[in-house]
Order: sequence, then C-alpha cells, then structure tokens
Amino acid sequence: MLPEHPEELRKFVAPEFLFGNQARRLAGRYANNYGAVRVLLVTDPGVVAAGWPEDVSRSLEDVGVPFTIYQNVLPNPRAEQVMEGARVFHDLKCNVLLAVGGGSPIDCAKGIGIIASNGGNILDYEGVDQVRLPCPPLICVPTTGGTGADVSQFCIIADKPNRRKLAILSKTLVPDVSLVDPETLVTMPPDLTAHTAFDALTHGIEAYVSNASSPVTDLFALEAIRLITTYLLPSMADPSNVGLRKHLMLASLNAGLAFSNASLGIVHAMAHPLDAVLDQSHGLSNSMVLEVGITYNFEAVPDRFLAIADAMRIPTRTTDARYALAAILGEIERLRFAAGIKKNLTQAGIKAQDIPYLADHALKDPCLATNPRWPKRQEIEALYAQCF
Repeated sequence: MLPEHPEELRKFVAPEFLFGNQARRLAGRYANNYGAVRVLLVTDPGVVAAGWPEDVSRSLEDVGVPFTIYQNVLPNPRAEQVMEGARVFHDLKCNVLLAVGGGSPIDCAKGIGIIASNGGNILDYEGVDQVRLPCPPLICVPTTGGTGADVSQFCIIADKPNRRKLAILSKTLVPDVSLVDPETLVTMPPDLTAHTAFDALTHGIEAYVSNASSPVTDLFALEAIRLITTYLLPSMADPSNVGLRKHLMLASLNAGLAFSNASLGIVHAMAHPLDAVLDQSHGLSNSMVLEVGITYNFEAVPDRFLAIADAMRIPTRTTDARYALAAILGEIERLRFAAGIKKNLTQAGIKAQDIPYLADHALKDPCLATNPRWPKRQEIEALYAQCF
C-alpha cells in the first residue's frame, strides 16, 4: 500500500567517504578494490602545480595499477573537454575514473563517465534523470572546501559557444567513494578559499529552505552554515593550519550531502548563467546574488531563517523573523567583505542589457524546481538589477 502522503517521503543518497588527514593516499587501494585495469586520473593544471596528484599517483603505483593523467580541464569545465576525456578513457581502455581537484575536475570526470557508459554527447544529458546507465567507478579526492561535487548527484558543464551552463542531475553521478583530506586545502589561495566557502554556504542555506528538504538534510545544512560562518575568517588568517582547514572541509562535506538530496534554489539558478557569461568562479557568482536570493525567499519560509540565524550564532528575538533576516544579511555582507569578496555585477562586467539573457537561462535552470517560491520573469530581472 502506498503512503497516505507520499510527498512527505524523502530519500537520502550518499557515497562512501573517508574523512581525515592522509585520506588521499588510499586512492590506489580503492582503485584496486574496484578492479581497475587502467585508471584515468582527471585533474587540472592548478592542482598539478599544487602537487596533490603526485601522492595519489604514488598510491596507484604502490598497488600496481596503471594510470593516465588527463589534465585538460579549465575552471567551469567545457563540454569539449568532457568529450576529449571520454575519447582518452575509451582509447586507452580505462575502466575506473579518479578525480583530484575541485568541482571542475570532479564534474568533468562525471561527464566522462556518462559518455563512457551511455555514449552520445554530454549536451544531450541536461536535466534530471536523463542518464540511463551507471557510470564507471569514480573515486574523488576533493582539494577545495566548498563545491561538494565529490558527494553529490550534480554535474555542471559549460556549453561555451552558447554561453550557458547545463545541470545534469542523476543518482548515477554519485561517486563511489570520496577521500576527503583536509590537508589538501592548505595550498588554496585566499580568493579560492573565500569563493569555495561561499559556494558551500549557499549550498547550506538553499538546501535548508528548499521545498525538498527533510529532517536529515536539515542536520547537514545547518551544520555547514555554522562551520563556515565560524571558521572561514580564522582559516584565511592562518592558511597552513590544518586544524582550521578541517572545519572548512567538513563544512563542504556537510553542505554537499545536504544539497545533493534537498537540491538548491534561486541563487544557483541565477549564478549559473553568470558563470557561463563571465567564466568566473562559481562561488564568486553565488556571492553576488546570495543576499537578493535570501531576501526573495524570506516571505515563503520566514521560520527557516530563524534557524539559519541561530546556526550563524546571531542573537535573535525568538519570533522576530524580520530581525533575523536583517541580521543574516548584515552578517553575510560582513563575512563577504572581510574575506575580500567585494565585486558586484557592474564591476564584473555585466551590463543592464545582459539581464534578459541571464533571466532566460535562470528560469530554465533545474535548481528553481526546489526553490520555496516560483519567480516570474520580471522578478528574476529585478533581482539581477539589484546586484549592480
């Protein structure tokens, strides 16, 4: 018999993950466990320069697993990079994927996995549950504290010729294991630390107010918000302190588990077109529209923002949600400026005539499906205009 209220049912999907210092060095063992004949190690030039693929490569060598490094991945990974990586995967007869890096290498590896199992072009899989066959085993070693791609069922790919980003959502994209090693964060420069933390903060806030949230996702979302607002600035002040970095990596993990299952909302829907047009850090795009997104959603779920204020350790009057909203916005602005994020849309190069194009793509973004309010086109355009 079906439940009386099936809309109250909530699923929770998560990969196996190991959290702690030196976790990255277990990549070879996991590849061996998955029966690796040859591994395609997907990364990018910045991560290679930081040295993290070396430790992971050594772990593969230690267990005798051959591998090939594919590092032709740019920030906001392009569809053509996915297709090139898939050709390498096929031509070299690889059967396991290993992503070392932030959201860009991980999303690129997910895209390669889609094509390896399903064929076609990555642009054909935009939307929800369009990936029919499971991907090859995917091992992730995240090196940034914010994207959550290493535990999520999201894959974001740039269609550069058409100036857009496409979101692919499928349970087949949940990695098999994530080796979450806080030590990898010590090489992040200050701007990347700030941008990825604001990405995770946005994940936590949007997952908590999502219309697909649940008591389980709420736990992860609120803890992510607490950790980021508490430890971002101390981590930036003492970047080599692994103890502080561990809190940001844990925040990223919590936020990833939250949004992978509760999904996101209007902030991400508005940020994705900005990513595509400006080709900038996704966390930076989120930071530009986060406050207007919060303000827009407030009237739909005011009580939820009382809990967010509490997670941010903002003293609030118990039932005064309006006070909580003002305090949240003030704290986010303070945190953003203190972390060095001061750019608005004008400074980024967006012009008023770009707004219709941005709004068109924001309205088509699947993240809007779980926003607590459904915006009209005029409302999206007005929100963008407030960010100049």
